[in-house]
Amino acid sequence: AQVLRTRVDELGRVDFAGIAADPATLQGVVAAIGAGPEPAARADLLAWRINAYNALAMWGIVRRGIPRSLGLLARFSFFANTTIRVAGRDTTLKSFEDDVIRRMGDERVHFALNCMVRGCPRLPREPFLGARLEAQLQEATREFCSDPRHVRADHARRVALLSQIFEFFTADFVPAAAPDLITYVNRWRPEQIPWTYEVRFPDYDWTINAQPSSGRP
Repeated sequence: AQVLRTRVDELGRVDFAGIAADPATLQGVVAAIGAGPEPAARADLLAWRINAYNALAMWGIVRRGIPRSLGLLARFSFFANTTIRVAGRDTTLKSFEDDVIRRMGDERVHFALNCMVRGCPRLPREPFLGARLEAQLQEATREFCSDPRHVRADHARRVALLSQIFEFFTADFVPAAAPDLITYVNRWRPEQIPWTYEVRFPDYDWTINAQPSSGRP
């Protein structure tokens, strides 16, 4: 909570330079995640795992020297080839997401998990909490699906432009949660996209989502 409150702005941008200069608080969070234990109740557990992923991703960017973006090789290293520790187990961000968090069966986690780049959902300034998780996930999903940076209709071309999150993880949404992607996003946005529109996925923005004070545009 302290890291998010003091190092994240209203736009979800992170003061990575400030964390690098004074890393003790985030290092303490990372150490606690590594030691565990995980909560027992499902809502508490899912909230804990979302917070853990976000904190470990944040720390991973600091440890990499706050790069401007994650290119293809950097993404492989960051997600699949860098060891993280969660509740006494060594894993990677990719395995933690795919084999642990996604298997809990709530597709809305994709609007809460944050790998610290501009294509991700907005990082909130408060942690996810089991007692409020349902409302927090609903709000995160509504915000993402209503944000034209992530979901928008090009009526002139009759095209639905959806974040590549929906392409990367299509199976979590269709048919698990909806018959098609347009139906899914329409559940969460006031302006409906015609179901006859062609779905396209603009390239994901892998630019690090740093505050200007972190020395990044």
